Amino acid sequence: MGKIKINKKKGIVFWITGLSGSGKTQIGKKIKKNIIKNYGPTVLFSGDDIRNIFNFKKYSFEDRFKIVSGYSRLCNNLSNQGINVIFCVVGLMHEIQKWNKKNIKNYVEIYIQSPIHKVKKLSKKKIYRQKYIQHVVGFDIKPEFPKKPDIKINNNFSKSINKLAKELQNKINKIVK
Repeated sequence: MGKIKINKKKGIVFWITGLSGSGKTQIGKKIKKNIIKNYGPTVLFSGDDIRNIFNFKKYSFEDRFKIVSGYSRLCNNLSNQGINVIFCVVGLMHEIQKWNKKNIKNYVEIYIQSPIHKVKKLSKKKIYRQKYIQHVVGFDIKPEFPKKPDIKINNNFSKSINKLAKELQNKINKIVK
């Protein structure tokens, strides 16, 4: 984990990625207050919330790519206005990760790593309850896990969300300067 030098004129994008049901949004919500305290005005989005707001109903790889590309541009725009963004999204696409690293000046990629069999077993997500799973990253859509995330948190569901969030906050404090 290398240090990330922050441009104080821009907001920081904390891009939290991982499989659906891995705890991204729960962890993001837990760190928000600390991010505000340490880095200033912050908004939090989850991919599920934005899908509902804009009524996005398509889930193929191509549709997901188009939607997540829009999320990246939104994060970049908010960051350029000095607003921090905690964005919790599956977004497991190398091209998206590469674009974010190249174009978002204050970008922190956080990967929540979880075993798919445990996610499926323990998740409350409806997508894992379907008889025939379709268009789900990790099943019929191959995930492209981050190659070199700034921070990786292992969630094998043996620790509480509070402990995982505290672990993440400690790692953020160590690398964001």
